[in-house]
Amino acid sequence: MTNKTINGLYAITDPALTPDERLLPAVEAALFGGARLLQYRDKTASADQRRRRASQLRALCHEYDALFIVNDDPALAAEVGADGVHIGQSDGGIATARALLGDNRIIGVTCHGDLRLARQAADAGADYLAMGRFFASRTKPQAPPADIASLKQACDEFPLPVVAIGGVNADNAPLLIQAGAASVAVIEALFGHSDPADIEAAARRISDLF
Repeated sequence: MTNKTINGLYAITDPALTPDERLLPAVEAALFGGARLLQYRDKTASADQRRRRASQLRALCHEYDALFIVNDDPALAAEVGADGVHIGQSDGGIATARALLGDNRIIGVTCHGDLRLARQAADAGADYLAMGRFFASRTKPQAPPADIASLKQACDEFPLPVVAIGGVNADNAPLLIQAGAASVAVIEALFGHSDPADIEAAARRISDLF
């Protein structure tokens, strides 16, 4: 059974920042720096590439006792034995993902800053709620903005872990943690660095906030 504890640093890959030759060293640096979850997000690779990379990342995450999540693809998550999947509002729904993954895998849902969406996800059986974006984000600049008040309300209202996302770095993460976020999801502040040593250092700075 998967340990569903969602807390700490949640690293998310990006194909522009972590291309194929850099992916595994970059992810291992983040894990060594304390990342507790890793989401594989790549909408550009072929099905075979995604399957290969997901299998490699799953093995690497489990070496570091971290959870491995696949973005937007419950079938791939099931195929490679991922710990779970993260889905958006247009990715087939929780019931479809649950049917593929079973009861013991994690399903996280993007809720933006919308408490109505968060309630729907919680009622449908989500394991965590992702709220944001809270700060300007170069990797997802079109994502609708969310405010800290909505994060705090979500953390107070729902018994589920809330993951805060959107432009998060070591300087602004404390605001999100103080508001109740169980985890902060980070892309550019980690993988915007080209040197694995810098990725590790950035991961450690954020991990130490928890």
